[in-house]
Amino acid sequence: MDFEFSIVSGRVVDRIVRSNIPQVVETVKSAYLAHDRGESVNPNSYFLRFPEKPNARIIALPAFLGGDSDVAGIKWIASYPANVEKGFPRASAVILLNSYETGYPFACLEASIISASRTAGSAVLAAEVLNGGRKATTTLGIVGNGLIARYIYRFFIGMDWDIERVLLHDLREADSERFAKSVCEPTRHETIGVASDLASLMKQSTLVVFATTAGSPYVESPDWFSHCPLILHVSLRDLSPEVVLAQQNIVDDVDHVMNADTSVHLAEQLSGGRDFVSGTLVDVIERRVELAEDRSVVFSPFGMGILDLAVAKWVHGEARESGEALEIGDFFYELER
Repeated sequence: MDFEFSIVSGRVVDRIVRSNIPQVVETVKSAYLAHDRGESVNPNSYFLRFPEKPNARIIALPAFLGGDSDVAGIKWIASYPANVEKGFPRASAVILLNSYETGYPFACLEASIISASRTAGSAVLAAEVLNGGRKATTTLGIVGNGLIARYIYRFFIGMDWDIERVLLHDLREADSERFAKSVCEPTRHETIGVASDLASLMKQSTLVVFATTAGSPYVESPDWFSHCPLILHVSLRDLSPEVVLAQQNIVDDVDHVMNADTSVHLAEQLSGGRDFVSGTLVDVIERRVELAEDRSVVFSPFGMGILDLAVAKWVHGEARESGEALEIGDFFYELER
């Protein structure tokens, strides 16, 4: 039996993703639908923590995705927030893909780009679904102006959203200024601005993306939501449980998101139940859940390993077809029983 193994570098992953953003979003959607049909296994993530580095962690996300994919694998992603102060991204990652038939790994891919891309694909898919299918908003507010925010913004542009204004906010104002100048595309918007305080951004935005590294809630004012903005709570720990309970909540997977002190996990502990969650994104896609008009809709995606698998397998196929995957023919050498 032929046991092939290949490596796909970050440069190749980046090229493939950038040139095929709509396909990434469609791949994410297909993975969500397969999960809803029960064609997946997605265990809880495992968090490796360090006593002397309480803010750092390395997370293992194992998963299996059936349907058209039939692939197993694991993403091993490190999150070191202190890296930001050193001038490079907090997250680094690899993903291994395993054959469902034999269990043998057949590919290793640089996965920080895959992880950011599946996160952005999930967020932008949710924005369209929760916005009634419309790819337009008056003011996009982005809280936290790092790498994940950059990918989400580029996916909005890649999916041809009509965004009149962009408003940015970060604890490091220099990051917002940099984002405005080097990431945002001025020809796509009437204005691009930096909000000096979070309250100002919230009150002016019709669609808000939280993409921070916050470890605990800091958004506590219900007044900021009185105009019912759509909220993409990608960083998961920004909203107080009281704020969460006052909105309509949509998640990617109910069991998964009720972990690791996410805002919805804290809301579950405070309320004593999960009734405050209306359903999943697929429930909205399949019209099993109606969206509220009198309060904000908040999407809180925990980030499922099946999305990484789906995007990684697609990228691997594209890389092999273009000849950009590094094939290692003798990676598995001792094959006699």
